[in-house]
Amino acid sequence: QVQLVESGGGLVQPGGSLRLSCAASGIMFSIYAMAWYRQAPGKQRELVAGITRGSSTNYADSVKGRFTISRDNAKSTVYLQMNSLKPEDTAVYLCNARGLGPDYWGQGTQVTVSS
Repeated sequence: QVQLVESGGGLVQPGGSLRLSCAASGIMFSIYAMAWYRQAPGKQRELVAGITRGSSTNYADSVKGRFTISRDNAKSTVYLQMNSLKPEDTAVYLCNARGLGPDYWGQGTQVTVSS
């Protein structure tokens, strides 16, 4: 059974930082491309950051220079370091695993940026 479990969300003030984690099980993690998406109320789900199995990364323009995605294959975990958070970063953040078969998704973790 494949599971992606996100953690690390919460309430943070503008300008603050959070580190999200996504622990995967039931898949050969090292061969999967991993990504973080987010969905705010009333908005479409959007790609925040992705990392290939070779650790090449890509980012949405809105988070470039503030967010960093990384992976630890030994721990089957992908991370999203979020700095200089803004109110518009408020959303549910979801972890995605993409390989040769179907995509897998986590349940999401809420990030709220508010003073």
